[in-house]
Amino acid sequence: MSATQINKMSNFRWVIVGLLFLATTVNYMDRQVLSLTWKDFIAPEFHWTDDDYGTITGLFSIFYAIANLFAGKFIDKMGTKRGYLIAIGVWSVGAVMHAGCGWLAMQIEGYESLEALRMVQAGSVAAVSIATVSVWLFLSCRLILAIGEAGNFPAAIKVTAEYFPKKDRAFATSIFNSGASIGALAAPATIPLIARALGWEMAFIIIGVLGFFWMGLWIWLYDKPSKNKFVSKAELAYIEQDNEDGTLTEDSSIVGTEEKEEKTIGFLKCFSFRQTWSFVTGKFLTDGVWWFFLFWAPAYFSDQYGYTSDSKMAIMLIFTLYAIVTVLSIGGGYLPTYFVEKKGMNPYIGRMRAMLIFACFPILGLLAQPLGTFSPWWPAVIIGLLGAGHQAWSANLYTTVSDMFPKSTVATITGIGAMAGGVGSFLINKGSGALFTYAEGQGAAFSFMGFDGKPAGYMIIFCICSVAYLLGWCIMKLLVPKYKPIIVD
Repeated sequence: MSATQINKMSNFRWVIVGLLFLATTVNYMDRQVLSLTWKDFIAPEFHWTDDDYGTITGLFSIFYAIANLFAGKFIDKMGTKRGYLIAIGVWSVGAVMHAGCGWLAMQIEGYESLEALRMVQAGSVAAVSIATVSVWLFLSCRLILAIGEAGNFPAAIKVTAEYFPKKDRAFATSIFNSGASIGALAAPATIPLIARALGWEMAFIIIGVLGFFWMGLWIWLYDKPSKNKFVSKAELAYIEQDNEDGTLTEDSSIVGTEEKEEKTIGFLKCFSFRQTWSFVTGKFLTDGVWWFFLFWAPAYFSDQYGYTSDSKMAIMLIFTLYAIVTVLSIGGGYLPTYFVEKKGMNPYIGRMRAMLIFACFPILGLLAQPLGTFSPWWPAVIIGLLGAGHQAWSANLYTTVSDMFPKSTVATITGIGAMAGGVGSFLINKGSGALFTYAEGQGAAFSFMGFDGKPAGYMIIFCICSVAYLLGWCIMKLLVPKYKPIIVD
């Protein structure tokens, strides 16, 4: 690298964000394959009910939650380069393994073909046995998927803390976090068509192998900023412009160009801080909302309007939903930067102000089911706006961790919070599956706010999702009313 290149500001940190974006996109596509294939392709073969699917999605959330409890500490210990490689390698293997569940269920149950499984009489003892065996097989694969996927966000947040000063982290986080929306956007446009043309097994395999390609890019491009040959001294100085206590210097001057080893906070000690519980609360109350719509939106349009996941209308509805999420959520990461740079707020106050605004978006969810009686486009648009609010909220929620904790502990706290989010997701997904099966069985005898049967069940869940964010924000504000970073002695 020439002297001119060394002194010139490079922008390699945005390449790193691009890699984080790609990893998150693949992460969510792998997670989405099941939700886009279960209702119309997998359930008929294995005789699944909504409750069976709720069990799978709910326990996946628990697996993910438990894995997250340790994933952050694992990333902090292994380092971002090796830790991220191991995480995506594990989840890619788990994703591909789903393809073998049908064959293995066939062998265990003693049938000669998947068609023979499908032809078993619904509700019979044999059908229940097939459903039970297949659910456990898929849960085994979801366990491996969850263990690997748990490393994505702790690693990505840690990389963001390494490569960006505090004032830019929410925007960088919103960019890579939008990979969740892009993954959810690309999934309905590709996965059902792959399943229809090549079988649902190939959908898991094709999407799963994408992670192995990403691993090659990560090995080639990533290193810590101070050691990365693609990062100039000027860019390194920009990255390290925050002083040691986590605030900008009075004249925003650049301080330090060498990365310093920081003391880490013990795992149990992390739970002694209000800042930890603030993040835990935000994740517990709101993560399940996103996961509910991620896992259940295709089934919702199938149940309520009869559009199978591979139909043109279903693809358009899901695509529109996540297109709204993608376009609007990126701007959410810029809002706290505006509050900090234009309004002079400190990062935490600016972030909490932005999160209050985003917490109001989900209230629109109360209208999704009522307006859906006129057109399916209404819930598609409203759920899209709710999802955009969630993604903007989530980007800023993650960044509160790097605002208040030293870099050495960021992944650990992120993992703890993600565990709480997984528990919340288990409750809403398992609860939804059981509720929908019960409501469908009760029919007109089960009603809520003018809806009967399964539509009443959906209305109940929409109400819960709509108020979760404001409740979460209020509790977070009570726990940490003002900016108070954790200092490790």
